[in-house]
Amino acid sequence: MKKKTKLRITALTGAGMLCGAAIGLFGMPGHAQSGPPQKDMRVDKAMRAEVIDAIVANLDRAYVFPDKAAAMATSLRAQLQHGDFDDISSAETFADTLTDALQRDSHDKHLEVRYSEDAIPPTFDQGDSPADKTAELSEAKRFNFGFANVDRLPTDIGYIDLHQFGRKDQIATRVAASMTMMSDTKALIIDLRHCSGGDPEGVMLFASYLYDQPTHLNDVYWRDENRTEQRWTQASVVGTKYGEARPIYLLTSADTFSGCEDFAYALKNNRRAVLIGEITGGGAHAGAPHRLDAHFMMFVPSGRPISPVTHTDWENVGVIPNVESSAKKALVIAQIAVIRDMLKTETDPVWQHKMKDQLHDLN
Repeated sequence: MKKKTKLRITALTGAGMLCGAAIGLFGMPGHAQSGPPQKDMRVDKAMRAEVIDAIVANLDRAYVFPDKAAAMATSLRAQLQHGDFDDISSAETFADTLTDALQRDSHDKHLEVRYSEDAIPPTFDQGDSPADKTAELSEAKRFNFGFANVDRLPTDIGYIDLHQFGRKDQIATRVAASMTMMSDTKALIIDLRHCSGGDPEGVMLFASYLYDQPTHLNDVYWRDENRTEQRWTQASVVGTKYGEARPIYLLTSADTFSGCEDFAYALKNNRRAVLIGEITGGGAHAGAPHRLDAHFMMFVPSGRPISPVTHTDWENVGVIPNVESSAKKALVIAQIAVIRDMLKTETDPVWQHKMKDQLHDLN
């Protein structure tokens, strides 16, 4: 069984490399690419038809909603027959036009077509090659696997600025180290305002530190395999759990996407965290990249999350915060909420004074 990923593809570097804006492995909304610009290539009528045939086949086989897959296939073939793509000779433009058409008909922000200057090998769908894995690891290291900042804010508030969820085996030591640093804090703020997605197993590992017992976060129904996968947090972790006794606040923005929304949606619905900020981007579906031909690939969403609380997901609608605010103000609002809550039980007059001073500074 091929491993599924909750990622968005935006460029190809090597056979199986998933690249996003500024970091390999994770995707970003839109058509942004990382690295130097690719050399474009010319596409002709036969190539356009071949790519569309491959898209239709992949949608029919794997797209999460069969009825939408059929509707998109009909629409693409009608556009091809009508000559809507006849004036497109640029491979880059063709890929972007196909992405726009698919997302317009499906409203699925994970559904995406990409052009690659480098030839995509026929074995692409079978997984990353050793060279690709090495390149991915090297790129991920440059950005600390998504851990942008770990800090302790005034009045003993923990703060983790997370930009992506790295692969489970790659972030294990960083999660453990971060939680050790947070172990004596009174509350924890996790900043997801610039968090663009990531590895579902990385999401589950991070979440496992925030619960005392194994907790059912969600299920994923895989249409291409006709199976439902239950996703629970781990009973034990390396190092110190943060646990459930202390409050957690999550900061969100319109750029919070995919796997980062998965994390936020689960923690909000089982009341483990309070969300502050903007409604998130609305990309719930998981899937995998597929080769279309030697220079085109697509990301096919084939998995649909199902919350055990809401029995649905956040596709198209995003995750709605408990407290809506601009992303810019979210951190200040979270700190004020934490300090006000802490003042209710703080008996040390020195710390009471420090907290009140901090509230004054924040206001």
